[in-house]
Amino acid sequence: MKTIHSLFTTVLSSSMLALFLLSCQSNTSTMENLNVPVENKQANTFNTIETEKLFDLSLTPSERDTMQPDLQEQLEAYQALHKYSIGNEIPPALQFNPIPLGFEIPNNQEKIDWGLEEEVAVPENIKDLAFYPVHKLAVLIKNQQITSEQLTQIYLERLKKYGDTLQCVITLTEDLALQQARKADTEIKAGKYRGALHGIPYGAKDLLAVEGFKTTWGAMPYKEQQINETATVVQKLEEAGAVLVAKLTLGALAWGDVWYGGTTKNPWNLEEGSSGSSAGSAAATSAGLVAFAIGTETYGSIVSPSTRCRVSGLRPTYGRVSRYGAMALSWSMDKIGPICRNAKDCALVFEVIRGMDEKDPTLFEADFNYKPDIDLSKLKIGYFKSLFETDYPNKENDRQSIEVLRKLGADLQSIEMPNQFPSEAFSLILISEAAAAFDELTRSNKDDLMVRQIRYAWPNAFRAARFIPAVEYIQANRVRFQLIQAMHQRFKEFDVIVAPSFGGSQLFYTNLSGHPCVVVPNGEDSEGNSSSLTFLGNYFDEATILGVAEKYQEATDFDEQKPPLMESK
Repeated sequence: MKTIHSLFTTVLSSSMLALFLLSCQSNTSTMENLNVPVENKQANTFNTIETEKLFDLSLTPSERDTMQPDLQEQLEAYQALHKYSIGNEIPPALQFNPIPLGFEIPNNQEKIDWGLEEEVAVPENIKDLAFYPVHKLAVLIKNQQITSEQLTQIYLERLKKYGDTLQCVITLTEDLALQQARKADTEIKAGKYRGALHGIPYGAKDLLAVEGFKTTWGAMPYKEQQINETATVVQKLEEAGAVLVAKLTLGALAWGDVWYGGTTKNPWNLEEGSSGSSAGSAAATSAGLVAFAIGTETYGSIVSPSTRCRVSGLRPTYGRVSRYGAMALSWSMDKIGPICRNAKDCALVFEVIRGMDEKDPTLFEADFNYKPDIDLSKLKIGYFKSLFETDYPNKENDRQSIEVLRKLGADLQSIEMPNQFPSEAFSLILISEAAAAFDELTRSNKDDLMVRQIRYAWPNAFRAARFIPAVEYIQANRVRFQLIQAMHQRFKEFDVIVAPSFGGSQLFYTNLSGHPCVVVPNGEDSEGNSSSLTFLGNYFDEATILGVAEKYQEATDFDEQKPPLMESK
C-alpha cells in the first residue's frame, strides 16, 4: 500500500549543512574545518557552492558575487518574518482553485428523497444499537422508539469500555453529550424534529476546535492547547441536533496513527494500527463507539483508515466543506468528510456539513442531488482496467466487486490515469505548505517533543522542507494546473470511475486535483488484511458516487460486518 512517506523521498537530506551554508556568514576557519570549498573569504558574504548542488543549480563566480547582497537582504527578510507571529489558523493570501477551464459548477438543488424506512425494529438487546447505521437510528429516534439520551449512554459506555483498548479517544465530552441529547429529546417530543442527525451521537477528529475543550492535534507540543472557538463543521452538526460524545485521535499533526498517547488500534486486529491520520474516527466508528465520525484527508487520511477499519468514508470535492476551526496542514489539499458505517450514512452527514461559510473563503456553492434509487445501467462507468489487472493483495476481492457492479447493470469501460507528469515534484506542494503551517514549531525546537522522530515523520520533513525553493513550489503548482486539466478531460467522460483504493497514482493525483471519492469495505485481501474499493467522481458530484456505492453495499454485506472483539454485550 502506498503510504504518505513516499511523498517525502525527494526532500533534500543534507538540510542542516545547507542551513549552515545558506544562513551564516562565511568564516574561513569554520569552512575549512568542514572541508567546504571557500570561494569568497571576505567578511559578510555567503558561501553557496555546496548549497547550489542541493538546489540543482550551477552558477559562475561572477554570478555568485553579484547575488551576495541579495542573499543578505533575503536573510534579513526571513528574520523579520520570524519575529512576526503567524498562527496556524492564518491562511495564505494565495488560494488554490481546482476548477478546470470551462467547468461550470452545478448549482440547481432539488429536494432530496432519502428513502428512509418508515419503521425500524428495536433490537432485543438494546446495546446492539451501537452498530446500527445512522439511517436506521434516525427512524428510531424520530418515531420516539428510543431516546437520544439512551443512545448516547450506550455509546458513552462503549467509549469508556473500549477507548483505552483502541487508544482512539483523546477527550470524552460526556457532560456536553448528555446536555445535547436531553435537548434533542425535548425538542423531538415537542414536535421540533431537525432531521436525520437529530439526537445521533458522533465523534470528531481532534484537529477540529470545540470551545471549552482541548484541541490537541494529537501532538505532544499541543497536548494542553485550547482554542476558544468551534469549528464550523461542529457548529453545523450541533445545529442539526447531533450529539458530540468524543474528540478522537489522529496521528500527530495528521500523519499516521501514532499520537502522544500511543498507537490507535484497528478493531479488527488489535495487533496493528488503524492507519491514519483519521485513526480514531475510523476505529471508533468501526467498533461501534460512535454512530459516525468526522475525518479529514490531505493524502489518504480518510481512505486509508476507512480501509483498515472496514468502514465507509467520503472525501468530498476540495472546497465543499468549511475548514474553519480545523488545523491546517496543507491549505491547497486539506478536505473534511464523514466516516460512517455505509455510503448512505455518509450522504446524510455530508448534507449537513457541506455548504458555504463566510469564515472560509475557499468554498464553492454547488448542489447535492443525492438519489438512493440510482440506476447503474443508465450511467457511464469507467474503471482503471490496467490497475485492476496488476498483481496486488486485493486483486481477487476487487475482481469480485467488479462482477457485482456488472450484475447491477454497470457497463464498465476502460480508462487510464494520465501519467505524463513528474509525480515526484508534486510532493513539494504538500511538504512546503505543511512546513509553513508549522514553521514556528520547527524554529522553536519544540518539534523535539513529537513522539516520532524518524526520517519519515513530520519533524524531519518540516526541517528538510525549509530548503525547498519558492520557485520550485510554484513550478510544481504550475504542473499541477496541467494535471487538473488532464484529469478533468479524462473524468468528464464518465459519471463514476471505479479504482483500486491504492492502485497506481490515483490516490495522490485525485487529492491534488481535488476530485471526490467514496471508499467502501470489500473484505479481506490475500494476506488477511482489510481491503476496500474506491468510487471516484467528477467535481461536486458526490451524489452520484455515493448513490453507486450505496447500490454496491445493498448487494453485499461487508458494511454490515462487525469486528468480533467489539461485539455488543
